[in-house]
Amino acid sequence: MSGMNTLDHPSVTRVATALTEAGQHDAAKGIRILPAEVRTAAQAAEALGAAVGAIANSLVFSADFGDRVVPLLALTSGAHRADTGALAALVGAVSVGKANPAFVKEHTGQVIGGVAPIGHPEPLLTLVDTALREYDVVWAAAGHAKSVFPTTFGELVTLTGGKAADLAAAGQDIHP
Repeated sequence: MSGMNTLDHPSVTRVATALTEAGQHDAAKGIRILPAEVRTAAQAAEALGAAVGAIANSLVFSADFGDRVVPLLALTSGAHRADTGALAALVGAVSVGKANPAFVKEHTGQVIGGVAPIGHPEPLLTLVDTALREYDVVWAAAGHAKSVFPTTFGELVTLTGGKAADLAAAGQDIHP
C-alpha cells in the first residue's frame, strides 16, 4: 500500500460507495484513516478514544448447513467474544466455525483486520450484536485495517439487512 492513500484503497472506496448508496452520507464522509493498522477492538478503541465495547468487530465465520457452507458475518461488540454454538442456533446451521483468510477474502473482498459490515461482492448472512445498542456511536471497519467509520446499532442492522441478536458467549466478557 505504500504510495497509495488509504482512502483510495479499493475496499475503502467500495465501503464509502455502499454507505452513500444507502443514504449514509455522513458515515461515508466520516470514514477516518488511523495512523496505524488496528486489527483488534482494543487497538481500535485506543486509537479512537472510544470504549472497547463501541467497536463493532466484523467476524466472518463459515456456517455449515449440511448441504452448503456459507459465510456468516457476526458484528460483535469488542467487549466480548461470539459464541459459535449460539451463532449456529441463531441461523439454523449444523455448525459455525472460524473462516480462513482465503474464505474471508473470497466472500467479502476484504482481508481480516479490516472487514467492513458492507461493501462485499454479495450481501452476507449477518447477525448484529445487541450489546452495540448501548453506545450512541459505534465504530466499524471501513474495508482496510487503518480505516473506520462511525455508525449506530440501528444503522448496522439496516445497512446489513442483519438480524439483531445476543452474540456474547456466556462468561466471555473481556471488560465487566
